Amino acid sequence: MTTRYDAPGPVARAGNDLIRHLAELGISIAGTTALRVRGRRTGKPHAVVVNLLSVDGEKFLVSPRGNTQWARNARAAGAVDIGPRWRRRTVPIAEVPDDGKPPLLKRYLDRWYWEVKGHAAGLTPQSTDAELRDGARSIPVFKLLD
Repeated sequence: MTTRYDAPGPVARAGNDLIRHLAELGISIAGTTALRVRGRRTGKPHAVVVNLLSVDGEKFLVSPRGNTQWARNARAAGAVDIGPRWRRRTVPIAEVPDDGKPPLLKRYLDRWYWEVKGHAAGLTPQSTDAELRDGARSIPVFKLLD
């Protein structure tokens, strides 16, 4: 895994905060889900909004911006809290190895490219298998184990 991190700017952070608050209330916009993860240093919960990818009945979290704070915290904690406030549940996670990521990234980009374009390691829905394999090294993907 490479350590690429495309940090959001102030406008993106403000927009993400608004969408996260809606997701915490149970209002999903284009598949958004509220995520909380325990900080790896402080142990305090940190909240973000993510797109929950479902493939063949399994659920995945993708961090298109790279090795973000939430991805590093999730990796360290081994579990995340997911869902709106009143239905939030703790779910163990496992990181998907790089060779398992390309088909998941293809599905993710097919659905949410309009939202993450420019932040997904240069990948697009038209990326070749080789490009997806190369980009997979810098995009963390986690499988929910519930």
